[in-house]
Amino acid sequence: MDIPKIAALVPMKGHSERVPHKNIRQLAGKPACHWVLEKLNDCRYIEEIIVDTDDEEIAEAVKCFSKVKLLKRPDFLLGDMVSIQPLIEYDIQNSECEYFLQTHSTNPCVEPDTYVKAIETFFSQKEHDALFSVTEIKSRFYWPDGRGINHDPKHLIRTQDLTPIYEENSCFYIFSRMVNEKIKNRLGSNPLMFPIDSLEAADIDYMDDFHWCEFLLNNKFKE
Repeated sequence: MDIPKIAALVPMKGHSERVPHKNIRQLAGKPACHWVLEKLNDCRYIEEIIVDTDDEEIAEAVKCFSKVKLLKRPDFLLGDMVSIQPLIEYDIQNSECEYFLQTHSTNPCVEPDTYVKAIETFFSQKEHDALFSVTEIKSRFYWPDGRGINHDPKHLIRTQDLTPIYEENSCFYIFSRMVNEKIKNRLGSNPLMFPIDSLEAADIDYMDDFHWCEFLLNNKFKE
């Protein structure tokens, strides 16, 4: 399979209100961001890892990875209200790669093979212009008025027999420079959903999430 060079995009800002310093907070024995960066740095398909940041401590913490290319965020990208697309556009402008895998340092449980399989899946097809990770869910969901979203409340069936719905878990996105410049969106115009295990999809948003990820990582390490 002919797979072109890919740049991983891992944006990290210094301020985090709900989990202070979450990008570099010690997580199961190392800075949280190192869990993701180590896997990307070892991935044979990743040419470079672009880390854009506004924080000197983060910049110092990621210098140990050979593939990391540090970018200092310009003034127009500073602050908590900046969305992901302007950051992606800035990172793309500072890379010579034509394809990108965007992820977050707050998804430390994604397995190395999952990145590889997602990349190979994307480049093995032509129908979809982007790929994003999802979590399959088989639970009963309702609209605010009580109507079932993915089931008929009047005819209950076993949850394992429900038609699954999929949650965008934000663990990773794969897209090309051309598609992002045209669509202005990391999902492209016809994305492919890539299901991953719910434990891999653990995301650090609150302190409870941080402790859950630490538990998962400590147990994996012991194994």
